[in-house]
Amino acid sequence: MYFVSAKLFSDFISPSLPSQFSHRVDKNCKLRVNRLVNCCCSEKNPTSGSQGSSFSRTQTYALLKQQLELAAKSEDYEAAARLRDSLKVFEEEEPVLRLQRLLKEAILDERFQDAAKYRDELKEIAPHILLKCTSDASTLGVRVQVTSIYIEGRSQPSKGVYFFAYRIRITNNSDRPIQLLRRHWIITDANGKIENVYGIGVIGEQPVILPDTSFEYSSACPLSTPSGRMEGDYEMKHIDRVGARTFNVLIAPFSLSTIGDAI
Repeated sequence: MYFVSAKLFSDFISPSLPSQFSHRVDKNCKLRVNRLVNCCCSEKNPTSGSQGSSFSRTQTYALLKQQLELAAKSEDYEAAARLRDSLKVFEEEEPVLRLQRLLKEAILDERFQDAAKYRDELKEIAPHILLKCTSDASTLGVRVQVTSIYIEGRSQPSKGVYFFAYRIRITNNSDRPIQLLRRHWIITDANGKIENVYGIGVIGEQPVILPDTSFEYSSACPLSTPSGRMEGDYEMKHIDRVGARTFNVLIAPFSLSTIGDAI
Protein backbone atom coordinates (compact mmCIF):
# COMPACT_ATOMS: atom_id res chain seq x y z
CA MET A 1 0.00 0.00 0.00
CA TYR A 2 1.40 3.40 -1.00
CA PHE A 3 0.26 6.83 0.04
CA VAL A 4 0.96 10.47 -0.63
CA SER A 5 1.16 12.86 2.30
CA ALA A 6 0.31 16.53 2.00
CA LYS A 7 1.53 19.46 4.08
CA LEU A 8 -0.14 20.07 7.44
CA PHE A 9 -2.54 23.04 7.59
CA SER A 10 -2.05 23.98 3.96
CA ASP A 11 -5.76 24.49 3.48
CA PHE A 12 -8.23 25.93 5.97
CA ILE A 13 -11.99 25.44 6.11
CA SER A 14 -12.65 29.07 6.97
CA PRO A 15 -10.77 32.22 5.95
CA SER A 16 -12.07 34.04 9.03
CA LEU A 17 -9.43 32.62 11.39
CA PRO A 18 -6.63 35.05 12.28
CA SER A 19 -3.39 33.94 10.68
CA GLN A 20 -1.42 33.53 13.90
CA PHE A 21 -2.08 32.92 17.56
CA SER A 22 0.81 32.90 19.99
CA HIS A 23 0.94 31.54 23.51
CA ARG A 24 4.13 32.21 25.38
CA VAL A 25 5.10 31.34 28.92
CA ASP A 26 6.97 34.38 30.26
CA LYS A 27 7.62 36.24 33.49
CA ASN A 28 4.30 38.09 33.31
CA CYS A 29 2.09 35.02 32.90
CA LYS A 30 1.77 34.65 36.68
CA LEU A 31 -0.17 37.92 36.84
CA ARG A 32 -2.38 36.92 33.91
CA VAL A 33 -3.18 33.54 35.46
CA ASN A 34 -4.06 35.08 38.83
CA ARG A 35 -6.39 37.55 37.17
CA LEU A 36 -8.09 34.72 35.32
CA VAL A 37 -8.51 32.64 38.48
CA ASN A 38 -10.13 35.56 40.28
CA CYS A 39 -12.39 36.27 37.32
CA CYS A 40 -13.50 32.65 36.84
CA CYS A 41 -14.00 31.93 40.52
CA SER A 42 -16.14 35.04 40.93
CA GLU A 43 -18.71 33.56 38.54
CA LYS A 44 -20.75 31.57 40.98
CA ASN A 45 -23.46 30.61 38.54
CA PRO A 46 -22.34 31.29 34.98
CA THR A 47 -24.86 30.20 32.39
CA SER A 48 -24.71 30.15 28.63
CA GLY A 49 -27.89 32.16 28.43
CA SER A 50 -26.67 35.00 30.64
CA GLN A 51 -25.87 38.03 28.55
CA GLY A 52 -24.12 39.73 31.44
CA SER A 53 -21.42 37.07 31.69
CA SER A 54 -18.24 37.59 29.67
CA PHE A 55 -17.87 33.83 29.09
CA SER A 56 -20.31 31.05 28.41
CA ARG A 57 -19.92 27.96 30.56
CA THR A 58 -18.20 26.05 27.77
CA GLN A 59 -15.82 28.93 27.09
CA THR A 60 -15.04 29.20 30.78
CA TYR A 61 -14.25 25.49 31.03
CA ALA A 62 -11.92 25.53 28.03
CA LEU A 63 -10.21 28.66 29.32
CA LEU A 64 -9.72 27.16 32.78
CA LYS A 65 -8.05 24.08 31.27
CA GLN A 66 -5.82 26.21 29.08
CA GLN A 67 -4.74 28.44 31.94
CA LEU A 68 -4.13 25.47 34.24
CA GLU A 69 -1.53 24.21 31.78
CA LEU A 70 -0.06 27.72 31.51
CA ALA A 71 0.20 28.02 35.29
CA ALA A 72 1.87 24.62 35.58
CA LYS A 73 4.39 25.46 32.86
CA SER A 74 5.26 28.74 34.55
CA GLU A 75 5.62 26.93 37.91
CA ASP A 76 2.90 29.09 39.48
CA TYR A 77 1.67 26.19 41.57
CA GLU A 78 -0.55 28.31 43.81
CA ALA A 79 -2.56 29.48 40.81
CA ALA A 80 -2.49 25.97 39.34
CA ALA A 81 -3.99 24.56 42.55
CA ARG A 82 -6.79 27.13 42.50
CA LEU A 83 -7.48 26.41 38.83
CA ARG A 84 -7.51 22.67 39.48
CA ASP A 85 -10.04 23.11 42.29
CA SER A 86 -12.16 25.39 40.12
CA LEU A 87 -12.17 22.76 37.38
CA LYS A 88 -13.30 20.07 39.82
CA VAL A 89 -16.20 22.20 41.05
CA PHE A 90 -17.07 23.19 37.50
CA GLU A 91 -17.09 19.58 36.28
CA GLU A 92 -19.35 18.52 39.15
CA GLU A 93 -21.86 21.31 38.54
CA GLU A 94 -21.92 21.05 34.75
CA PRO A 95 -24.51 18.40 33.70
CA VAL A 96 -22.67 17.23 30.58
CA LEU A 97 -19.31 16.83 32.31
CA ARG A 98 -20.95 15.12 35.29
CA LEU A 99 -22.77 12.65 33.03
CA GLN A 100 -19.55 11.93 31.11
CA ARG A 101 -17.81 11.06 34.37
CA LEU A 102 -20.71 8.88 35.53
CA LEU A 103 -20.84 7.10 32.19
CA LYS A 104 -17.11 6.30 32.25
CA GLU A 105 -17.36 5.04 35.84
CA ALA A 106 -20.39 2.88 35.02
CA ILE A 107 -18.59 1.27 32.07
CA LEU A 108 -15.46 0.60 34.12
CA ASP A 109 -17.58 -0.98 36.89
CA GLU A 110 -19.57 -2.97 34.30
CA ARG A 111 -22.82 -1.34 35.43
CA PHE A 112 -24.13 -1.38 31.90
CA GLN A 113 -27.73 -0.59 32.75
CA ASP A 114 -26.58 2.62 34.42
CA ALA A 115 -24.24 3.28 31.49
CA ALA A 116 -27.15 3.05 29.05
CA LYS A 117 -29.12 5.50 31.18
CA TYR A 118 -26.29 8.05 31.27
CA ARG A 119 -25.67 7.60 27.55
CA ASP A 120 -29.31 8.34 26.74
CA GLU A 121 -29.27 11.41 28.97
CA LEU A 122 -26.15 12.67 27.21
CA LYS A 123 -27.75 12.15 23.82
CA GLU A 124 -30.73 14.19 24.96
CA ILE A 125 -28.85 17.23 26.26
CA ALA A 126 -25.62 17.13 24.20
CA PRO A 127 -25.95 15.13 20.95
CA HIS A 128 -22.37 15.96 19.83
CA ILE A 129 -20.72 14.58 22.94
CA LEU A 130 -20.92 10.86 22.13
CA LEU A 131 -19.52 11.35 18.64
CA LYS A 132 -15.90 10.22 18.32
CA CYS A 133 -13.02 12.35 17.07
CA THR A 134 -12.46 9.74 14.38
CA SER A 135 -14.58 8.34 11.57
CA ASP A 136 -14.21 5.61 8.97
CA ALA A 137 -16.48 4.95 5.99
CA SER A 138 -16.27 3.26 2.60
CA THR A 139 -18.19 4.04 -0.59
CA LEU A 140 -17.78 2.00 -3.77
CA GLY A 141 -14.39 0.75 -2.61
CA VAL A 142 -13.10 4.16 -1.54
CA ARG A 143 -12.31 4.38 2.16
CA VAL A 144 -12.14 7.71 4.03
CA GLN A 145 -10.58 7.79 7.52
CA VAL A 146 -10.52 10.97 9.60
CA THR A 147 -8.91 11.94 12.89
CA SER A 148 -9.41 15.35 14.51
CA ILE A 149 -7.51 17.06 17.31
CA TYR A 150 -7.83 20.30 19.27
CA ILE A 151 -4.91 22.70 18.76
CA GLU A 152 -4.75 24.53 22.06
CA GLY A 153 -1.76 26.67 21.13
CA ARG A 154 -3.64 28.31 18.25
CA SER A 155 -6.93 28.77 20.09
CA GLN A 156 -8.17 31.77 22.06
CA PRO A 157 -11.10 30.65 24.25
CA SER A 158 -11.46 34.12 25.77
CA LYS A 159 -12.26 35.40 22.26
CA GLY A 160 -14.41 32.43 21.27
CA VAL A 161 -11.86 30.95 18.86
CA TYR A 162 -11.24 27.20 18.99
CA PHE A 163 -8.84 25.74 16.45
CA PHE A 164 -9.16 22.13 15.31
CA ALA A 165 -6.96 20.18 12.93
CA TYR A 166 -7.90 16.98 11.15
CA ARG A 167 -6.02 14.45 9.07
CA ILE A 168 -7.66 12.45 6.32
CA ARG A 169 -6.53 9.30 4.54
CA ILE A 170 -8.36 8.35 1.34
CA THR A 171 -7.66 4.78 0.24
CA ASN A 172 -8.67 3.39 -3.14
CA ASN A 173 -9.54 -0.24 -2.47
CA SER A 174 -11.18 -0.65 -5.87
CA ASP A 175 -9.53 -1.90 -9.04
CA ARG A 176 -9.98 1.36 -10.94
CA PRO A 177 -8.09 4.70 -10.71
CA ILE A 178 -10.09 7.61 -9.31
CA GLN A 179 -9.75 11.37 -9.12
CA LEU A 180 -11.06 13.64 -6.36
CA LEU A 181 -12.82 16.58 -7.98
CA ARG A 182 -14.69 18.50 -5.30
CA ARG A 183 -15.32 18.53 -1.56
CA HIS A 184 -18.39 19.37 0.49
CA TRP A 185 -18.31 19.87 4.26
CA ILE A 186 -21.21 20.25 6.68
CA ILE A 187 -19.91 21.93 9.85
CA THR A 188 -22.13 22.17 12.92
CA ASP A 189 -21.09 24.01 16.08
CA ALA A 190 -22.30 23.35 19.63
CA ASN A 191 -25.09 25.89 19.22
CA GLY A 192 -26.53 24.00 16.26
CA LYS A 193 -25.35 26.52 13.68
CA ILE A 194 -24.75 24.73 10.37
CA GLU A 195 -22.39 25.85 7.64
CA ASN A 196 -21.97 24.21 4.24
CA VAL A 197 -18.54 24.60 2.65
CA TYR A 198 -17.86 23.69 -0.98
CA GLY A 199 -14.55 23.66 -2.79
CA ILE A 200 -12.54 22.36 -5.72
CA GLY A 201 -10.37 19.40 -4.77
CA VAL A 202 -8.44 19.48 -1.49
CA ILE A 203 -5.40 21.57 -0.46
CA GLY A 204 -5.27 23.04 -3.96
CA GLU A 205 -5.12 19.66 -5.67
CA GLN A 206 -7.43 17.27 -7.48
CA PRO A 207 -5.44 14.14 -6.68
CA VAL A 208 -5.52 10.97 -8.72
CA ILE A 209 -5.54 7.85 -6.53
CA LEU A 210 -4.53 4.60 -8.15
CA PRO A 211 -5.85 1.19 -7.01
CA ASP A 212 -4.37 0.01 -3.71
CA THR A 213 -2.88 3.42 -2.92
CA SER A 214 -3.80 6.18 -0.49
CA PHE A 215 -3.73 9.95 -0.41
CA GLU A 216 -3.32 11.78 2.90
CA TYR A 217 -3.67 15.43 3.78
CA SER A 218 -4.22 17.66 6.79
CA SER A 219 -6.33 20.75 7.20
CA ALA A 220 -7.98 22.76 9.94
CA CYS A 221 -11.26 24.26 11.01
CA PRO A 222 -11.83 27.10 13.49
CA LEU A 223 -15.04 27.15 15.53
CA SER A 224 -16.61 29.73 17.83
CA THR A 225 -17.63 26.97 20.28
CA PRO A 226 -15.51 24.36 22.12
CA SER A 227 -17.17 21.48 20.31
CA GLY A 228 -18.96 20.63 17.11
CA ARG A 229 -18.99 18.11 14.30
CA MET A 230 -18.01 17.73 10.68
CA GLU A 231 -19.22 15.45 7.93
CA GLY A 232 -19.50 15.63 4.18
CA ASP A 233 -18.55 14.00 0.91
CA TYR A 234 -16.13 14.05 -1.98
CA GLU A 235 -17.17 14.12 -5.60
CA MET A 236 -15.00 11.68 -7.54
CA LYS A 237 -14.82 9.98 -10.91
CA HIS A 238 -13.16 6.98 -12.47
CA ILE A 239 -10.55 8.14 -14.97
CA ASP A 240 -10.00 4.92 -16.89
CA ARG A 241 -13.03 5.51 -19.10
CA VAL A 242 -13.93 8.58 -21.12
CA GLY A 243 -17.23 10.11 -20.05
CA ALA A 244 -17.46 8.23 -16.76
CA ARG A 245 -20.06 9.65 -14.40
CA THR A 246 -19.01 11.19 -11.11
CA PHE A 247 -19.99 9.66 -7.78
CA ASN A 248 -20.02 10.84 -4.16
CA VAL A 249 -17.88 9.31 -1.42
CA LEU A 250 -19.10 9.70 2.14
CA ILE A 251 -17.08 11.39 4.89
CA ALA A 252 -18.70 10.00 8.04
CA PRO A 253 -19.43 12.39 10.95
CA PHE A 254 -16.68 13.06 13.45
CA SER A 255 -16.37 15.28 16.48
CA LEU A 256 -14.44 18.48 17.01
CA SER A 257 -13.89 18.66 20.75
CA THR A 258 -11.56 20.48 23.13
CA ILE A 259 -11.70 17.49 25.49
CA GLY A 260 -11.34 14.71 22.92
CA ASP A 261 -13.55 11.63 22.93
CA ALA A 262 -16.15 11.54 25.69
CA ILE A 263 -15.57 7.82 26.39
